[in-house]
Amino acid sequence: MPFLRIDPASFDVAALAPAVAWLREAGVVALPTDTFYGLAADPASGPAVRELFTLKQRREDQPLPLIAGSRAQVAEAFGPLSAPARALADRFWPGPLSLLFDAPASIDAAVHAGTGAVAVRVPDHPIARALALAWGGLLTATSANLSGEPPPSRAAALAPLERRRALLVIDAGGTTGGDPSTIVDARQPRVRLVRAGAIAWERVLESLQA
Repeated sequence: MPFLRIDPASFDVAALAPAVAWLREAGVVALPTDTFYGLAADPASGPAVRELFTLKQRREDQPLPLIAGSRAQVAEAFGPLSAPARALADRFWPGPLSLLFDAPASIDAAVHAGTGAVAVRVPDHPIARALALAWGGLLTATSANLSGEPPPSRAAALAPLERRRALLVIDAGGTTGGDPSTIVDARQPRVRLVRAGAIAWERVLESLQA
């Protein structure tokens, strides 16, 4: 299992070129985010998505969350944000708040498990954002663990996955851990909590009343 060791405080985006090439070959990349290490793959590639599900031993009825490198990248994929979504993006991006969007036809159906919706966020980690920007689109970002096991906050904890040759690991030191991202459906004027997480629901509601 190949490793890229990158300092998140002083890296050149060119250092991510091997990871971008790996993604283009339908491989899976373990990368740091602002919560835990996640598994990035091309959500439009059926083979890449299947490899990710196999790698995690994840049930096919569980959707995969996505990340973007910037708010502009989100708008490019999904079109203009609703007024509530814009307010939440202004307040919490980059950070551990995921917004629900209608899944475009370009995304493999296994990513949204037939629900027709995907959760997307802009993470507060420079390497995660830089990889999405270098890749040029959305990436999956489900936690880098076997399903049912604790999510890892260090690359060394990826040992259960290390026999998979389809995995490349970006080792950038420890992540903060904590709760997973909060998921909110803001497609309609009345927002809805989909999953509680790192950002309290009360803070979400307060930000919409400001």
